[in-house]
Amino acid sequence: MISMFSHAFMIRALVAGSLISVCAALLGVSLVLKRFSMIGDGLSHVGFGTMAIALAVGWAPLAVALPVCVIASFLLLRISNNASFKGDAAIALISNSALAIGILVTSMTSGLNTDVTSFMFGSILAISETDMWLTVVLAAIVVSVFVLLYHTIFLVTFDEQFATASGINTEFYNGLLAVLTALTIVIGMRLMGAMMISSLIVFPALSAMRLFRSYRRVVCSAAGISVLCFIAGTASSFYLSTPTGASIVVANLLAFCLCAVLGKLRK
Repeated sequence: MISMFSHAFMIRALVAGSLISVCAALLGVSLVLKRFSMIGDGLSHVGFGTMAIALAVGWAPLAVALPVCVIASFLLLRISNNASFKGDAAIALISNSALAIGILVTSMTSGLNTDVTSFMFGSILAISETDMWLTVVLAAIVVSVFVLLYHTIFLVTFDEQFATASGINTEFYNGLLAVLTALTIVIGMRLMGAMMISSLIVFPALSAMRLFRSYRRVVCSAAGISVLCFIAGTASSFYLSTPTGASIVVANLLAFCLCAVLGKLRK
């Protein structure tokens, strides 16, 4: 472990990844309970397609992907409210189209394969000091939102109709969750990759739900499980020279299986 912390890029990756894991877990609990967990997968594909186009044109990929993914998150919410075109179909349509466009742009533009591969599959070496500070700001915003608006988010998550009848602007809070999810996805893609980042939203929430029924306990335990799995996956990636994103996903899978067994034993 000492050798792992002796590298500056590993320290940046651990700090950024731990904060991204916390953000994704907090947002993931509400998204999973609202049956909209696949928004992470859709936004990650949109982010990949946007970054591929930005690299081909010569623009800053992060500066382009952030606003595009925020707009896409609102579009997904708007389409999902349409009775004739539900959320899962909207996500499949937008995400697959964006992924296909990104792959086509990559294949038609020379010199992009290395940069695009890091966005698709993630890379510890891709985390810069700027990315680390971006995650610090993002984590501060996400944690502050959940602490200050905890009761409102709880109500909107479990009973949106009652929240609306109580005078709460549910569209605003749904949009807020979507925007924070888009920011988390785009910033986290540098480390986890577009193909793996959505797992940080789904796995910790599902693992925590196997153990607890209280919303507060699920939220807190999901954040803890997410950070522990990230550290375990990153350490195994460092010592075994395995892909970072895949190693973290496998760690989350093992944690889910363990939580499922423990949940059965408790019953």
